[in-house]
Amino acid sequence: MSETARPARDRGATEQRILGAVGTVLARDGFAALGVNAIAREAGVDKVLIYRYFGGLPELLQAWGASGRFWPPIEELLGDDPPALLAQPEGERWARFFEHFIDGLRARPLTIEILAAEVLDRNALTAVLESEREAWGEQAARVLGGASLASRPELRTLTLLLVAGVQYLLLRARRIRIFGGLEINSEAGWQQIKQDIRRSALALFPPT
Repeated sequence: MSETARPARDRGATEQRILGAVGTVLARDGFAALGVNAIAREAGVDKVLIYRYFGGLPELLQAWGASGRFWPPIEELLGDDPPALLAQPEGERWARFFEHFIDGLRARPLTIEILAAEVLDRNALTAVLESEREAWGEQAARVLGGASLASRPELRTLTLLLVAGVQYLLLRARRIRIFGGLEINSEAGWQQIKQDIRRSALALFPPT
């Protein structure tokens, strides 16, 4: 191994440790405790490296939000074969978007804990994550949207309500088993939710 390759590898590994520590501190201690010193302690690194590699706390949080650890990236929502998904009719794209979105959030229990903490403590750092989600929403609309979404603005509102509803049910599932007759902390309950969203999507976007 060359002498130039090792520092790059070590820096990459250190950056990953730091990014991982952001989520751990947020989920365990909340936004009030989030700071360069706490993250450095969790990652086992000198805090100087955070400033050197990321620039500061807001920039670090922005990098963490964009890393896919917090929010399912668009690439993940497109699945294993993006061209095939994008070639589907609008109703099918809409249904699969929510299927992948639900699976993506359920695979990130740390995100659910952070969302719960974010509700109680809004500050300059939570605003960074809010901006990341807004950018994600705009990208999702561009990539997955179609003629119906452009011509029927009510569908955008409905999509937002479903995105928010999925998050709310996952938050509630931290404490309760059943909501509205659905078992929201079971695989069967979420399969039912996905099936019902699919039926709704096919009704909202009838074949032309």
